[in-house]
Amino acid sequence: MTAENRKPRLQRLSTLYVRSPIYFVTACTEKRRKLLANQNVHDAFVKFAMQGADYGAWVGDYVLMPDHFHAFVATDDRRITLAKWGKSLKNAISKTLRTLKVSPPHWEKTFLDHVLRSGESYAAKWEYVRNNPFRAGLITPSDEWPFMGRIFELEFRKD
Repeated sequence: MTAENRKPRLQRLSTLYVRSPIYFVTACTEKRRKLLANQNVHDAFVKFAMQGADYGAWVGDYVLMPDHFHAFVATDDRRITLAKWGKSLKNAISKTLRTLKVSPPHWEKTFLDHVLRSGESYAAKWEYVRNNPFRAGLITPSDEWPFMGRIFELEFRKD
């Protein structure tokens, strides 16, 4: 499919009617290069995510796959936007990749995000995402994927 045949991408909502929404975020590496599933990148991701609370961003559950990641993120838009958070995370991981002598570009330009509408939506998405390493043939059912976890407990709130 050529660029002129693609449907235009939907724009992010300008106003959200959920206090501190939880976003389901996916970002892919440039040309789906297998860069992310290693301990150095995982450590950089966790360090960045743990410091996020100081800036108004909280990462809940996440999975780093070789060529993309999924994360549940809540932001305080008065302090940091989701777009700025995503750009900062990509920069932090790219810094680690450069120290490992991995040449850029490391990332696709954008990321995908979806506002969760309920706690059940979070649980259902997490159940699907946490099984990604198994479905990709990276682990057996009894193995635990080392590049996933939870930084903060996120709670869906409708008020």
